[in-house]
Amino acid sequence: MEKDILSYTQNRELSWLKFDQRVLEEAKDQSLPLLERMKFVAIFMSNLDEFFMIRVGSLFDMEHTDANARDARSGMTPKEQIEQILKEVAPLYKERDKTYADIKKQLQPYGVCGLDFKELEQQEKKYVRKYFKEQILPVLSPQIVDANHPFPHLVNKEIYVTASLKMKDKLMFGIVPVPQYVSEVLYLPGHDIRYIRMEKVIMENLSLVFPQYEVTEPNYIRVTRNGDVSPDDEALEINDDFRHLMKQTLHKRRKMSVVRLETAEKLSPGNEKFFCDKFKINPNQIFRTKMPMKLGYVFTISGELPEAMKRALTYPPFLPQNSPRVPEGSVMRQVKKKDILLFYPYESMNPFLKMIKEASVDPSVMTIKITIYRLAKKARLVEYLCAAAENGKEVTVLIELRARFDEQNNIEWSERLEEAGCRVIYGVEGYKVHSKVCLITYRNRNEIQYITQIGTGNYNEKTAAMYTDLSLMTADQEIGRDAAEFFKNMSIGNLSGIYKHLIVAPTGLKQKVLHLMDEEIRKRENGRIIMKMNSLTDVDFIRKASEASQAGVRVDLIVRGICCILPGVPGYTDNVRVMSVVGRYLEHPRIFSFGTGAEQKLYIGSADMMTRNTERRVEVAVPVLDEDIKKQVNHYLKVMLNDNVKARVLGSDGKYRKREVKESFIDSQAVFMNEALHARPAAAPAKESHLLKRLQGFRKLLRK
Repeated sequence: MEKDILSYTQNRELSWLKFDQRVLEEAKDQSLPLLERMKFVAIFMSNLDEFFMIRVGSLFDMEHTDANARDARSGMTPKEQIEQILKEVAPLYKERDKTYADIKKQLQPYGVCGLDFKELEQQEKKYVRKYFKEQILPVLSPQIVDANHPFPHLVNKEIYVTASLKMKDKLMFGIVPVPQYVSEVLYLPGHDIRYIRMEKVIMENLSLVFPQYEVTEPNYIRVTRNGDVSPDDEALEINDDFRHLMKQTLHKRRKMSVVRLETAEKLSPGNEKFFCDKFKINPNQIFRTKMPMKLGYVFTISGELPEAMKRALTYPPFLPQNSPRVPEGSVMRQVKKKDILLFYPYESMNPFLKMIKEASVDPSVMTIKITIYRLAKKARLVEYLCAAAENGKEVTVLIELRARFDEQNNIEWSERLEEAGCRVIYGVEGYKVHSKVCLITYRNRNEIQYITQIGTGNYNEKTAAMYTDLSLMTADQEIGRDAAEFFKNMSIGNLSGIYKHLIVAPTGLKQKVLHLMDEEIRKRENGRIIMKMNSLTDVDFIRKASEASQAGVRVDLIVRGICCILPGVPGYTDNVRVMSVVGRYLEHPRIFSFGTGAEQKLYIGSADMMTRNTERRVEVAVPVLDEDIKKQVNHYLKVMLNDNVKARVLGSDGKYRKREVKESFIDSQAVFMNEALHARPAAAPAKESHLLKRLQGFRKLLRK
């Protein structure tokens, strides 16, 4: 292992925990509406769940398979990483519980109250008991654990009410699953939003669940299981349809080993040992939580609020705006004349969807090809693709069934697409297809021509209103020919395609990025590199960024999440700056900029600078060739680099700090929302403008 690199790098997993801490800091921000702050607590928890399932789970696997392996960025073994993670998570739990309690207290004057049973009024207690007896008790599946009743399998991330039970001199354990098909919370009668969590209702009524026993130590718990199942590991075992393999993988994920146990109450030494033995975990994998273990319901509370209260407790409403660069009329016709860039969620995804809809019925269109990684539960895109196939177009959909936690959704969509007559393929064995590429092929007289769309985010109509992303639509024929070659290569499993403009992982993207960085290194102090991404872990890229810094090149990295390079380390990364923006929307674009002015080379694409993206995924980036769009993207980068409200700057010590505001406040996301709201639409066609003037003149005559 190269020792020098350890001087200016940090561990990937510990860097991720710092990202989730930045999410929690948003929950603590007193300037945000209270329910939005509570949503950030929920996001923090959801992130941490996934972190334990995937990252901590994989470290436990590594500890069993290669205990002496050392992380290239920190020199730590799997065991050392696990111990450090568990040590750093413990204070985050306390910080989270305190933040939740503070927000909960501030919500009470608005009549939004999450309550314990003892806090209920007498009439409410009667209502809860009656509801429990009539609606909950009949559907419960309680179980005792003793010599004749084995400990049951606990489902990942589901809540179980537990208790110690005694009958005469016999001691045993009781466990009650909180039914998944009942509401997480019970809303109480009245005008206010007063509610009690279902596990607390069950815990309060355990004497009715176990009537013949003496009930002590009531509690509720939740396990998190290792979710790092790779279907590629099992591909040799099953020579069957890939969809069937993925269904088996999902089934296996539900039964994986426990990596974390959460409890509501402090465990007695006896119960702690009992759980450690049953789950084969250590005490440091047990975390006590003083807040709900599930917070999904906070996203629905706003829908229950009166309009005036909603305005006080949530963000001001913002809908993605119509792009000012896409006037009324055919989108395909507009793209043929000039490239169009959409900026989600400030601008609507509708022009892209409209273009696919137009293509589905356009007689000149022959084929539509698209890569799909994640889709919404309801997707107009799929409707239009199915319509195109039913209209006789050749529709090819490369759908990635291994998109983590979206596998089931993608399996269902793949079946729907096939039923409509689309050709569905699943990419290349051993490599996830993470690219976002769509190609429309049409005939113009006797010539075959292309319209290509390449983006930084998924074709997911729901997240396009929540994630920031760029989507480029172009009729550049050379890019179109590259895209056609890309789809041909994907169909035959060729990862080593040669392209004129597109840069494609796993064989070309990293090499091209490093080459472009070398070009800036040769310029020394006149070199300039700006890159925006979600995460940065690739060691080759980190070394090259350090080399650029040592040559005098200014390197700005806007990295939302994991960042393994430490900036400002003397002699290594003096000229590297790293910042992260966490705000109302999830930052998601990948932008790579090399050089300045007329010499600038600018790309957008699907890849982060992570080894998994650059070496083990199919990713695509496209050059921005249109000068107006270059100006657009450079404006976005400039605003983000100057953010001093939602940005945090990474120091050489690995800590993130907010910028000191010396002049005006710049919240980049607020700037982009404001620009979208006040953008002037593109000029209407000359004929329509002339008719409008005549109509206005006619109205003036009428007023006279």
